[in-house]
Amino acid sequence: MWDDTPVPSKPSTGETGAAPGSQTLLRGLAILEAVAGGARDLPALSAALGTTRSTTHRLAAALVERRYLTFAPREGYGLGPKLLELGFRAQQAAPVTRVARPHLERLSAECGDTIHLGVLEGDWALYLDKLPGRRRIEISSRVGERQPVWSTGLGKALILDLDETRWRHFYRLGEARGGHSPDLATWLDRMRTYAARGIAYDREENEPEVRCVAGPIRDAGGAIVAAFSVTSTVQYMDEARMEALAGTVRAVAGAISRDLGWAG
Repeated sequence: MWDDTPVPSKPSTGETGAAPGSQTLLRGLAILEAVAGGARDLPALSAALGTTRSTTHRLAAALVERRYLTFAPREGYGLGPKLLELGFRAQQAAPVTRVARPHLERLSAECGDTIHLGVLEGDWALYLDKLPGRRRIEISSRVGERQPVWSTGLGKALILDLDETRWRHFYRLGEARGGHSPDLATWLDRMRTYAARGIAYDREENEPEVRCVAGPIRDAGGAIVAAFSVTSTVQYMDEARMEALAGTVRAVAGAISRDLGWAG
């Protein structure tokens, strides 16, 4: 249950007067998540947090002051530039992002397609990086976005080493917009093939008219720690081209993995 303890608008520099523990921190994070989810005014934020409007206002004002949120009359609250700064630093600090970037830039220049890099975050594929490519097409994906594992090529590549019990857990977990969703038996059969070949495909399962070829990235111990995908629309990615890209994707995945210390 939330309390209404006042929250100082500026951080304390000492022990005396410090903000009351983790509950205040969690409230602040909840406000950020609510704004990211579309809440723009105090009533919506108060409803999301379960706090009074006065408490919500104090928390939101502190976040605006620290540039985690913005506020404009008649528009309401929005995510602030501080989050962009931290997100960029987090992206650049991730070892796999730094190591993979040069390889993916060369691949993007060579093939002209959109490249995604991502990791497994819980039960979801989290996109860490995106290179848009040269084609005049729009792939509706964003850095920081989470996508279903079962329907994305990148997501499938992330779980190639798991057993079938774990594969079944991921099957149809989360909604996809593509109209080519296979039944469980077909999906498992494809996963067995992908695991044997060391690559994974998305055949319009996640998004209509969009296909990709994806490969797993391994660390020094051989564990899959990330994956990347080469993504395009059907007009540029028919079955023949997917097969032609398979060897390239495997080679690039191996090169990135070796730079991370993999000796396989």
